[in-house]
Amino acid sequence: MADGQSEAIADAADVIARLKGRVIEHCLPLWSGEGWDAAAGGFVDRLAADGRADRQAPRRVMVQARQIYCFAKAAQMGWCADGRAIALKGLDYLLAKAKAPDGRPGFVFSLTPEGTVQDGRRDTYAHAFVLLAFATVYELDRDAQIRAEIDALLAFMDAELRSPHGGFVEGRPLSLPRRQDPQMHLFEVMIALFDATHDLAFQQRAGDFYGLFLANLYDKQTRLLGEYFEDDWSKIPPVLVAPGHLAEWVWLLRGFERITGCPTGQRRSELLQSALRYRDGATGCLVDLGDADGNIRRDTRRLWPQTELAKAFIAQAETGEAGAAEEARAALARLERHYLSHPVAGGWYDQFDRDGASLVATIPASSFYHVICAVTEAVQVLS
Repeated sequence: MADGQSEAIADAADVIARLKGRVIEHCLPLWSGEGWDAAAGGFVDRLAADGRADRQAPRRVMVQARQIYCFAKAAQMGWCADGRAIALKGLDYLLAKAKAPDGRPGFVFSLTPEGTVQDGRRDTYAHAFVLLAFATVYELDRDAQIRAEIDALLAFMDAELRSPHGGFVEGRPLSLPRRQDPQMHLFEVMIALFDATHDLAFQQRAGDFYGLFLANLYDKQTRLLGEYFEDDWSKIPPVLVAPGHLAEWVWLLRGFERITGCPTGQRRSELLQSALRYRDGATGCLVDLGDADGNIRRDTRRLWPQTELAKAFIAQAETGEAGAAEEARAALARLERHYLSHPVAGGWYDQFDRDGASLVATIPASSFYHVICAVTEAVQVLS
């Protein structure tokens, strides 16, 4: 065996412990310190390349919710003594600034750095992450007020954002095309809410999204999941495919199987094999966009598809798939080598071009959700 191959295998074997240490020692301190605006409140949306907060960037509500999730998850794992307090501080800011500041129900899309409304849209994707933040914080200590927030937000979404064609519209005001992405994250949320509450209503809601997946989102002939649709879920040609989302659905279908007992192995296997068609030959990383014919449409590679590929293999390993654990570790090693080897400890590169040049100068906060989820899954399943 060549020395380089031996080193790669050793790297992959130890990667979970290294990534856990990186999250605890570097990521959590960075994003709770420089990543929190102590003067105005709220998490910053991004850091500059040198690790200093960009305090002038708008504050997307989705990012606030994702950071709350990260610190609540870290508290659940015992990785951050202040995790619960930081998550609750973030939640207080979110509720005070983003919930109905214009007198209309729901959460706005983004805030100014000062905490006023930047964009008042009611975006379904952003609401999915607000619900995920609520679910993760609720799981810490079953606070009745947070459960009331969950129920109130779901009531708003059922009244204002449900589509007669299934699933939820993009937001208010209405827009097209419809994307599978918000539906996917709402599926994730219903699984998380069931885990947090054990309320069978969330199992039923998760089942609704699984039904939408089978009926409208997933093409059983091509074994692909399209990204963009008409209002009635008709496909929009050419059918574009995000390989990272194919992998993300593998993990989510495993979660659905876990809470319901509904077998999902066939679709998981199909989705994962389809995702692997869209790999960069030089690095083994997933590219950003392909089409239904298997062509690569965009050969850039973002961070998040790599975490989702690792999670897909972790999900398969959890169900006893041969070789999946090794593939998961290899995917995590690629994530570490290419994306997390940033000069700012606890930071990351967000996207590369086909030649490996970084395309995003900043360090976006939004990626922490992907990183911590992949690392916690690896620790829980593969350690």
